[in-house]
Amino acid sequence: MKENFVRRPGRPRPVAVAPPRPAPPEPAALAAKVRTMTPSMTRSMQRVAETVASDPAGCAALTVTGLAERTGTSEATVVRTARMLGYPGYRDLRLALAGLAAQQASGAAPAVTADISVDDPLSDVVAKLTQDERQTLTDTAGALDLAQLEAVVTALAAARRVDVYGIGASSLVAQDLAQKLLRIGLVAHAHADPHLAVTGAVQLRAGDVAVAITHSGRTVDVIEPLQAAFDHGATTVAITGRPDGEVTQYADHVLTTSTGRESELRPAAMSSRTSQLLVVDCLFVGVAQRTYETAAPALHASYEALAHRHSPARDR
Repeated sequence: MKENFVRRPGRPRPVAVAPPRPAPPEPAALAAKVRTMTPSMTRSMQRVAETVASDPAGCAALTVTGLAERTGTSEATVVRTARMLGYPGYRDLRLALAGLAAQQASGAAPAVTADISVDDPLSDVVAKLTQDERQTLTDTAGALDLAQLEAVVTALAAARRVDVYGIGASSLVAQDLAQKLLRIGLVAHAHADPHLAVTGAVQLRAGDVAVAITHSGRTVDVIEPLQAAFDHGATTVAITGRPDGEVTQYADHVLTTSTGRESELRPAAMSSRTSQLLVVDCLFVGVAQRTYETAAPALHASYEALAHRHSPARDR
């Protein structure tokens, strides 16, 4: 059993407690769960996961033996795949597949959209991206752990200082979160330079918050400063598409994001940004609500300052 804690230096080792079993994913969230968990699966498990996501109606009609034969795997592999996707057993996965097939047939849940190809007209590109973005947001909202979100909002609202780490596409999201928090009066910094990130992280202490944003969950330049912040007693948060990624080892709180369909023209780092921004907006609004008496005047002041700079009548 994996222990649901990470030891902090200088603190007594807590007693391991089995985490409560989460509710199985809703049928419409199955495809998103497959996208999230597939990279962590063996090749045989990937075949099972991809098959059920692409043909829920057909697979719902199969017994565990039938699905094993269809995917060229074993019954044990099918059961392990079902459990990794969040279902207690194959029976539960099969019921979810039947529900998803019914939703797709009624139009309540969209069918899996096709990848964007190099020959697609722009009208198809717009339609496919719109559908994918919409589904990504729905999947992220459905899988978001509200208890974890509440805990992070509480920590941010009371923080002396907030450091946010992100590299590449995630650095844009890190900057967005830091700027939003700054506008409501919090002290927040976004770090895209790994050296500066670690330098800042070792200055953090209890009462501070460090947030790492990484889709893969294994970006070293993000993990290192989060670990340093963790070791120095700060409250640590991981926003990631891989809840089993290394970054979560140093996170007090984990917020999981969904990923849109990855293609040759749209890598995962780009498709994940939509879900990351949704989580950032949820955090910002939650903190603004908690700190409304100070946040509202600060937000108004920043708005007025920026409006003044954009005014054509501004003194030169």
